[in-house]
Amino acid sequence: VQLQASGGGLVQTGDSLRLSCVASRRGTFSRSVMGWFRQAPGKERECVAAISRSGSSTYYADSVEGRFTISRDNDKNTVYLQVNDLKPEDAAVYYCAAKESILTIVIAHYNDYRKYDYWGQGTLVTVSS
Repeated sequence: VQLQASGGGLVQTGDSLRLSCVASRRGTFSRSVMGWFRQAPGKERECVAAISRSGSSTYYADSVEGRFTISRDNDKNTVYLQVNDLKPEDAAVYYCAAKESILTIVIAHYNDYRKYDYWGQGTLVTVSS
């Protein structure tokens, strides 16, 4: 499955963005846990959020809890990341990723980038202070 991420840009501290990621195959998307990761220069790729197949379970990194919201629309094959109150340390390339999974999972176990099989190309978020 191909993933196409979009929505990044240059914003100021405190601004908001909505990142989107569209999957090319509906069946694979609906069977997949979806994750949003980010990677800043010189840093490891980190999971900021993940969401279960149904959308009923979510995971957030401590650093974004309360500011970021992940959601999905299985009819549109799309996962979203609403990012609010952006800080300079949020600046990074943001990637969406997919991992086909069983229905019942522990979403916190999906914060490991090595679990994921499919990756989007990334969308750049730059935050000016």
